[in-house]
Amino acid sequence: MLAALMAMPQQRPEQEPTATIRVDVDVVNVLASVRDRKGRLVGDLGKEDFTIYEDGVEQEIRYFTRETELPLTIGLLVDVSKSQERLIEIEREAAYRFFSEVLRKGDLAFLISFGAQAELLQDLTSSTRLLKQGLERLRLNAAVGGVLPPPVPTASKPRGTILFDAVYLAAQEKLRGEVGRKAMVLITDGVDVGSRVSREEAIEAAQKADAIIYSIYYVDRSAYGWYGVSDSDLKRMSEETGGRLLRVERKNPLEQIFQEIQEEMRSQYAIGYTPTNATKDGGFRRVEIRTKGKDLKVQARKGYYAVKPVGS
Repeated sequence: MLAALMAMPQQRPEQEPTATIRVDVDVVNVLASVRDRKGRLVGDLGKEDFTIYEDGVEQEIRYFTRETELPLTIGLLVDVSKSQERLIEIEREAAYRFFSEVLRKGDLAFLISFGAQAELLQDLTSSTRLLKQGLERLRLNAAVGGVLPPPVPTASKPRGTILFDAVYLAAQEKLRGEVGRKAMVLITDGVDVGSRVSREEAIEAAQKADAIIYSIYYVDRSAYGWYGVSDSDLKRMSEETGGRLLRVERKNPLEQIFQEIQEEMRSQYAIGYTPTNATKDGGFRRVEIRTKGKDLKVQARKGYYAVKPVGS
């Protein structure tokens, strides 16, 4: 069973009580960010500025708000494989500042590290103290044999960086049962070695959990020698779920990227509609949001799964 891959901490985390929210199961809720041609967030649009389509059919917007006080559940997934060894300390410090600034009353966060295995370092909590303790447990988790898989396939599939498994687990085990706004933040070089689920299965799990993926592409070039490192998988996962791919560079350090993500999560539009296609057959429904402003770009998830009712 895939869930067994994620080690659990022995102690039950401290959690503050949080308010519950009733969600209309017949309403599709989409979080959207809007940027202008210069990439700046636009936060002053109204309901009349948006049009939403499902499988090409225009839908009536029933709920709309610029308020983002809905509870936020955020999972931080940190790559601790051999290729990231030199970056772990920087990630630890920047992540703590991020948690300290982004979490508000009613918000929850959890922390997962992944390398050859996925490990839950801190379960859902509102305590920055517990999250800091979890970050202090970040450590190298590498498979025997180095950064990349061997050139000759072996009988057992090598497990080096189970990126897709970690995303799947976070979505399925931690985010799917939560309400409100949900997001994953990945810090990784984007290499997957040995996951049991595919990229598309990881994306599907995130979509079914209504979770946005923000991918932070962070590469230690010295770890790869002549090998190239692609961010294409991260880009796909982020775009399909309504998130973004952000690259750590000399002029754009990790701490600044965390600040960008924080600002975006606090500048989202919440749009809800009742689908004209009420059939819950488990199929994927493609969603598109447009604005009247031609120079504006909408960032939102590409669709959702019309999941069958339990017991049907």
